[in-house]
Amino acid sequence: MSQTEVERGVGEILIDEERLQEGRELLLVGVLKGAVFFMADLMRSISRPCEIDFMAISSYGASTDSSGVVRILKDLDINIEGRHVLVVEDIIDSGLTLSYLLRNLESRAPASLEICALLTKPSRREIEVPVRYIGFEIPNKFVIGYGLDFAERYRNLPYVGVLHADLMPEGA
Repeated sequence: MSQTEVERGVGEILIDEERLQEGRELLLVGVLKGAVFFMADLMRSISRPCEIDFMAISSYGASTDSSGVVRILKDLDINIEGRHVLVVEDIIDSGLTLSYLLRNLESRAPASLEICALLTKPSRREIEVPVRYIGFEIPNKFVIGYGLDFAERYRNLPYVGVLHADLMPEGA
């Protein structure tokens, strides 16, 4: 069905497109450090006004598996109450860290709260989290590059790769 045919089926417009977009400035919240590359590219492709802020959360340390213990290392500088917030994540693995983050941010009364993740590993999920936008589903492999690291290395790779087996810690 063409756009013209669709529009012929509309009897009356109650709220036009322009009004729907009013007041919907986005606040992008990047989860440091891995989401920086993705967030920069994502932000350049968003045409509406947006602000950015960052949180740093730790649940891995130098390990390849989430410890399940989440610590906020850097909190937001901007008050998100009444704001439309898009959390930008590099990767969703078990869902434990993101679940904690969502609860924390929801308690701050944003107008809306959505998640955008570059990568997701559904086979590793322990807690389901409502992700609105997903770039790629990947297998259960430890990935590096494009902001993702292993012990703070490999973030600068211009692609997403798998950590070489020789570098994996014992038991990972």
